[in-house]
Amino acid sequence: MNETRAEPAPERRLHPWSWLFVLIQQLKQFILPLIALLFFGQRANDDGPWWTNLAPLIAVGVLAATSLLRYFTYRYRIGSDVLSIRDGWLHRSLREIPFARIHNVVVHQSLLHRLFGVAEVRLESAGGRKPEAQMQVLRLDEALALEQQVRQRGHVAAATPDAAAAAVPDSDTLLCLPLGEVIRLGLVSNRGMIVAAAAFGGAWQLFPRKLMANFIESLVQRTSGYIGQLHLGLLSTALAVVVLLALAMLLLRGLSVLLALLQYYGFRLSEAQRRLTVERGLLARLRTSVARRRVQAWTLHEGVLHRLLKRRSLRIDTAVAQQGQNDQRTLKELAPIATPEACDALVRHLLPQAQWPREQWRGVGAGQWWRLCLFTAVWVPLAVAAASWQFGAWGLLPLLWLPWAAFKARRRVQRMGWSVDDRLVAVRGGWWTCWWRFAELDKLQALRLERGPLDRRCGTASLWLDTAGANAATAPPLRLQFVPLAEAQALYAELSRTLARRRLRW
Repeated sequence: MNETRAEPAPERRLHPWSWLFVLIQQLKQFILPLIALLFFGQRANDDGPWWTNLAPLIAVGVLAATSLLRYFTYRYRIGSDVLSIRDGWLHRSLREIPFARIHNVVVHQSLLHRLFGVAEVRLESAGGRKPEAQMQVLRLDEALALEQQVRQRGHVAAATPDAAAAAVPDSDTLLCLPLGEVIRLGLVSNRGMIVAAAAFGGAWQLFPRKLMANFIESLVQRTSGYIGQLHLGLLSTALAVVVLLALAMLLLRGLSVLLALLQYYGFRLSEAQRRLTVERGLLARLRTSVARRRVQAWTLHEGVLHRLLKRRSLRIDTAVAQQGQNDQRTLKELAPIATPEACDALVRHLLPQAQWPREQWRGVGAGQWWRLCLFTAVWVPLAVAAASWQFGAWGLLPLLWLPWAAFKARRRVQRMGWSVDDRLVAVRGGWWTCWWRFAELDKLQALRLERGPLDRRCGTASLWLDTAGANAATAPPLRLQFVPLAEAQALYAELSRTLARRRLRW
């Protein structure tokens, strides 16, 4: 009896214009050396042979040749449950990437991509420092078909791009940001100030420091001279300075709104087949998705301007490549800005077994406030002693920081709290800026019970909880502070048993 074997899917090439996008990316990486070679190399070779002035063109030609070679040697095949990639000319490689290993799919379209009707696809996994695959570039329908194949995890064969795209199921929209919400996002963010500071730092590094110092000095002198010509009094001068600072802040907020429009215009969070997908961007469109089970921890954030506008933000940690944690193309924000009710509803939808928001929080003893300002109480008197020796009575001014530090410590302790049940562990903190951080017990990776000298003196302990994908630079730690020792030890033992049972299930 003859058995019919399914024929393997044919190999495919990248888009015919893919070499152009690879060339552009390479030129971005080597733009500064090429500019230096073009200007400084030409001056040095004025007396040399004529062909030495063609070095920049030769370098660009080499980059173009390598881009074309990559296009002709790159092949990929979409199987039922695996993606095969073959590339290389002298050094050939074949990679087999199971769809079950892929945790995050990013479909990116810059303005140039949109003009050509193509997209860049990046497939990420957990634990790796580089993406599993980065395809530059595919036709947009092919990119969406590949994303759908990953989403279905090999249960649907990828016959043709049109057929696969037609097989995409309807997704449920969980959150959309209208234009007004995007403008609010720009107002509450500091992206404009960050960009301005980065531009100033780049100019300071690029141009000679003496030139930058002279420019700043000249700008200050011109501004002070203009104010002096107006013959304003002390009060009027102070008012003028305040107005200038207000205008500067207004310009920075305007820049923040512009950046928010470029990055988050048309923001849409949707769900299909238990996979979350975010689409956003004005000129450059970004589409990134991650499976719900890959979400490791959650963070709710509420700043001062958020409270004035009655808004919050919701971020997640996912188990993806480490280098992608700070990459804007990694799915990190489920709700860049939304009402508190919308954020809570989103958490309840994605964590149906967990009770949120929490009604009961275990607080911290009010008498622990001094531990948060102990460091300040030590270094401020030392700074006052040094300043008084140098400046006399004016050196006592830093003492004014002590009551402020004590006030902040009391307010922080009043809001600190934690909550643990059979599904979720949550902590909250902050004062000026409030935050809530929580994770499912099944997502915990490690526990650590710590006791410092002050803990031993006060009979307390700190319990650190770790999850995959956690980034201390962008989210507060999942830490229970100032817990009574007996309670901390009992909680540590209970969570340890939970982790042990989970490992046995694995």
